[in-house]
Amino acid sequence: MADLMVLKAQQFINAAYEGKLGIGHLSETGETGWTTMFALTRALQYELGITSLSDTFGPTTLSTLQSKYPALNDGLVPSVNFAKIIQSALYCKGYDGGDIDGTYNSRVVASVTKLKQDMGVDFAYPGGNLVPKVFKGLLNMDAYVTVNGGSENIRSVQKWLNGEYVNRQDFFIIPTDGHHSRDVAKSMLFAVQYEIGMADGTANGVFGPGTQSGLKDHTLSTGDSGTWVQLFSAGMILNQRPITFTSNFTSSLASAVSDFQSFAKLPVTGTGNFSTWASLLVSYGDQSRAGEACDGVTLITNARAAALKAQGIKYVGRYLTNPIPNDNVVPQKEIQTGELQTIADNGLRCFPIYQTFGRDASNFSYPLGRAAGQAAINAALDHGFKEGTRIFFAVDFDALDQDVTKAVLPHFKGIQDAITDDGNAFKIGVYGPRNVCTRVSEAGHASASFVSDMSSGFSGNFGYPLPQNWAYDQIVTRTVGTGSGEIEIDVNIASGRDTGQGSFNEPRAQLPDTRLNSGVIGAMRTDVGKYMESIDFPNDGGFRSHTHETCFNTFMVDHDALITQLAYRYNMRKALIQTTAYWEMRHIDAVDTSKDLEVRAEFNATGNFRDSSTGICQIFGKTANLAWNYAIRHGYAEGTIHDPATDEDKYNIWDDCGTDDQFAISTVPLIHLWNAGGAPGNTPEETPLRDIGLYYKESEIYQILRRYQGPENSEAAEHAKQRMGLYQVLEKYNSISRNF
Repeated sequence: MADLMVLKAQQFINAAYEGKLGIGHLSETGETGWTTMFALTRALQYELGITSLSDTFGPTTLSTLQSKYPALNDGLVPSVNFAKIIQSALYCKGYDGGDIDGTYNSRVVASVTKLKQDMGVDFAYPGGNLVPKVFKGLLNMDAYVTVNGGSENIRSVQKWLNGEYVNRQDFFIIPTDGHHSRDVAKSMLFAVQYEIGMADGTANGVFGPGTQSGLKDHTLSTGDSGTWVQLFSAGMILNQRPITFTSNFTSSLASAVSDFQSFAKLPVTGTGNFSTWASLLVSYGDQSRAGEACDGVTLITNARAAALKAQGIKYVGRYLTNPIPNDNVVPQKEIQTGELQTIADNGLRCFPIYQTFGRDASNFSYPLGRAAGQAAINAALDHGFKEGTRIFFAVDFDALDQDVTKAVLPHFKGIQDAITDDGNAFKIGVYGPRNVCTRVSEAGHASASFVSDMSSGFSGNFGYPLPQNWAYDQIVTRTVGTGSGEIEIDVNIASGRDTGQGSFNEPRAQLPDTRLNSGVIGAMRTDVGKYMESIDFPNDGGFRSHTHETCFNTFMVDHDALITQLAYRYNMRKALIQTTAYWEMRHIDAVDTSKDLEVRAEFNATGNFRDSSTGICQIFGKTANLAWNYAIRHGYAEGTIHDPATDEDKYNIWDDCGTDDQFAISTVPLIHLWNAGGAPGNTPEETPLRDIGLYYKESEIYQILRRYQGPENSEAAEHAKQRMGLYQVLEKYNSISRNF
């Protein structure tokens, strides 16, 4: 909501500093935001005489302010504009700025006094003076009152930390909004280091060897009191344990500590020992702990299984797929042939992980979630995992909260819908930072969490508690075993919430595709329709020319024998042909039909050919010509080479694609082969892939589907992500059919 005084503040900045701050004209919206705070920061730097202006209130700004104006008040404000910056910042922060009249008046004094009380620094900085660290806190978006359902208990910790340590060199005022955060977590580490006795400049907010050594000297138990107990109880509160902030280690606090230790699978002692301190302060906790679980990218052999068992390992996480072809870095990332049986024979259990390219938010969406869900099901069945297995789907990047909302949650809704449509044969787990795991689980999209706590610097770990439904807690990378048994693993603490599988079905053989089994066609028709509806393609076709029923029957019923033959001939999965053909036919609309008529009429009248996509598979004349030429030259097909630059040659093959459905369908796999070869003759050409085969990885399947439609920097890339979901649904039923 727009605020009149914030609007006046923005107008003041533009009137006083336009062209001077290096930011252009500030939008006058009346709404507080980082843009306005950055502008006020630059304005302050300008008034301080700093020549290199920045959005950051950093060391230069702070030291300059400390040396020139260590205490601003009604008797010491260097200029009218300087005072207006203070007044504007107060309004942007929600305090009374005493109008924006350029005076440090009594209303400003009262607001600065109130601000310091809200921060918890009123005893460190009494009165109405504005000191540099408070000024720094004024020029950001931190809140100093409880917001969005914040906890008063957490706020009491935040205010105490500010008041206790604000005069230390590297401690800066943290928000007192009642919410745990990265800044609050780091302030706790600074506080611990100060109490250990680290000097300014040595204390750095990092959980390093010195901090760990110091904590080992400060085990707390019932009857203890003082600052160390305050810090420990603060850590408990920030980890959402049900206690009050206290300086006395009472029996009730000891009971709460025991509950926390039991929850985190620590030795239950009821004392504030090092392992408990570590779990309260950093996501990975005490990395010397032994875990009952591990995950890794290395084949489990008998020798390595023995080494794992010697370490107390019971559960092994292994990857269902490796999307990278010929991966020379982690060639054994995917479960290898016979490996699950080796795991079972050695008395170990395996929990499956599904990960493709989940390294940024662009790889997460509802369609990609649908694709991931079905791909994981297909891969789990291929490897022999039984129904009831929980598959952990990976979010392996530092997802900010807005990334979770906009991308990760829709992605997991897609996974959940895919698993549901498959009959809920498999359970859903989530792998990722704490915040990701918690939010995905609270949304009902996962029943257990595999927490990437080893990545302690992730925004989603720093300042978030261990998820309530955690199953595995990844804490450290360690090499165990010797000789042929040596293996590098990520050590995981296991809660017992998930125990993987200890026996497996026979893996499904990677056979060539066969005709669709008549018993699956009805379910296949329903699932394909559901998927397309989920990405806004109604079964009745909507404004497009063909219904789901018509398109499905065309390729999965009427031409199933032809597509089976083509897939066998060219050593590719039927789903590659089915996905492309069905997708293109579903997209045909009246504009496409009209365009065909125009092209045909113009050629017949003038001999000029204006290329366009045509027929049930929407193929361009030039594309068909180049693909057939490529196939003939490479021995995939027989025929005559035609000139792709000649209108008559392009028109003739275009006309065949538009009027002969069998010819059009037969051309689709040739286009795939041509695209795998780099699309020679096309503009632009593509990087060649491996020869198409039944061994194709997901990244290669994506490229084939994308290249059929267009270049990477076009809508073809986004459509290909949606096509991947369709591919996996079709592959599900092709796989069932070929394994009958």
